[in-house]
Amino acid sequence: MIYGSGMLESGITFDYGQLVLDCEFARMIKHTLQGVPVNDETLAIDPIKEIGPGGDYLMHDHTFKWMKSQSQPELIDRKMRASWENAGALNAYDRAMKKVRYILENHIPDPLSDDILAKIRSIVVETEKEMGIEPQAK
Repeated sequence: MIYGSGMLESGITFDYGQLVLDCEFARMIKHTLQGVPVNDETLAIDPIKEIGPGGDYLMHDHTFKWMKSQSQPELIDRKMRASWENAGALNAYDRAMKKVRYILENHIPDPLSDDILAKIRSIVVETEKEMGIEPQAK
């Protein structure tokens, strides 16, 4: 668990854009911690023999296939400046806030089960009892 996702100012402020960025960083860390498989396929033994010294490895199908297994950030932009500017020149935070707005407008959470709702209700009732708060009439 990463503590403090979305928090700013020592936890005094919460920011949805920061939360989305922190989630991206956590995904990247998780991907890194999985390690890199080392075998003949990932080491590209056959393409190296095929292409040889000084050849074009970037355009080889093997390179294209395996580059997709690397971290694929959604918000961090690695485009060249001209491409980034042509795409609107949004920084990572602006892209995060765009995603936040999309989530807030479109996400429909799964409803909680009756068991979970009953458990939450029992916690509230017990806490109200401990604090001397009278239950509100329905």
